Amino acid sequence: MTTMTEASVREFKMPDVGEGLTEAEILKWYVQPGDTVTDGQVVCEVETAKAAVELPIPYDGVVRELRFPEGTTVDVGTAIIAVDVSGGAPAEAPAEQAQAAPAAAAENVKAEEEAKPPARQPVLVGYGVATTSTKRRPRKGPEVKVPAAAQAVQTELNGHGAPAAVPAESRPLAKPPVRKLAKDLGVDLATVTPSGPDGVITREDVHAAAAPKAAEPAVTAPAPVAAPAAAAPVVSHDGARETRIPVKGVRKATAQAMIGSAFTAPHVTEFVTVDVTRTMKLVEELKQDKEFQGLRVNPLLLIAKALLVAIKRNPDINASWDEANQEIVLKHYVNLGIAAATPRGLIVPNIKDAHDKTLPQLAESLGELVGTAREGRTSPAAMQGGTVTITNVGVFGVDTGTPILNPGESAILAVGAIKLQPWVHKGKVKPRQVTTLALSFDHRLVDGELGSKVLADVAAILEQPKRLISWA
Repeated sequence: MTTMTEASVREFKMPDVGEGLTEAEILKWYVQPGDTVTDGQVVCEVETAKAAVELPIPYDGVVRELRFPEGTTVDVGTAIIAVDVSGGAPAEAPAEQAQAAPAAAAENVKAEEEAKPPARQPVLVGYGVATTSTKRRPRKGPEVKVPAAAQAVQTELNGHGAPAAVPAESRPLAKPPVRKLAKDLGVDLATVTPSGPDGVITREDVHAAAAPKAAEPAVTAPAPVAAPAAAAPVVSHDGARETRIPVKGVRKATAQAMIGSAFTAPHVTEFVTVDVTRTMKLVEELKQDKEFQGLRVNPLLLIAKALLVAIKRNPDINASWDEANQEIVLKHYVNLGIAAATPRGLIVPNIKDAHDKTLPQLAESLGELVGTAREGRTSPAAMQGGTVTITNVGVFGVDTGTPILNPGESAILAVGAIKLQPWVHKGKVKPRQVTTLALSFDHRLVDGELGSKVLADVAAILEQPKRLISWA
């Protein structure tokens, strides 16, 4: 291996793309040794404990070496790619040597790092120095070879197979969000006709290319079919009787957070069944209101506003527990978390300073939050700093649940399915729209009286939405 000690070679280190993240997994390389890169060009996609993120290179040059192959978990601050910034021609190397470079480099770099005496390395602003060795994911079993017929079916289903990396010069021109959209929709950018300036592929171009595929009849694939190369490795045992999936990324972080929350904060959950008929009527009225045209208006919007009003009337519930200093930290702002199910697992992005937003502004923020989560573009920053959370289990037809607190938060409200049920209204049994709310809270911070007041206020607003005007 050629050591990268020349002044013209710059090493790009794995950044901390979130708040306090320590590692990330390389999902996909978009460049190969010998490719020319420019400042701001996306060179790889990584998955952290928060989200999938595309990393741009901060300088121009020629790729000399990829330090780690796809699927490797790398510590923050570890060099992952070496780039020659002198502008010289790329070094020639046999194709097989270039192909094997990432894997060989990983082992050699690790050996060289261990042999060096400990010393602080100069780093770019925002990039730390790794203090531990890089972890390689252990193989859990022999690789499964996929028949050619199965590969053909997989290509038919996804719209792409696992093609070799395309040199930077021939890669279709598209911005990172557009590339992410194409990946989610299974569209090969090389097959898309660009309509943007200078041949740039737009979001509309990707949607247009995906439309014909959506209209095609589904193809039944023979089982088992191996996942694409960039997907999480799956190992099957005893034929089709058992499948093991490595826990990583968002799911791993969620599991650790939930265990920590469940066994640290003493949870209490209270329930109330509510007649929300008037709230449902108000939702329909708001949909016709000019002020809400183009905005996302649904029951969750009014439930979120009701919770914000209840917190305003009972501010002590908006707090956190500081174990180190043995203090209760009262928050004078509300970052309202909304639990969202995504292909990578459950995430809880939050609306910053939701307490200051009008109802139309809250509707706009909710629409942006949901749209971003569905497209897989939620940033790590959007999931930091939440104070109170809402989880809507009713969309799955579930009546209610006992939600677990987000770490560092004092309360979480679960909203059940809204159903037409017999209800005593004005002395008569009538069909009414009814739902069940469940509020879980940290009993170190919130006693039964405070928790009951908050839940009762939310229920009262949903029964009589006009209270939003008098209480807000």
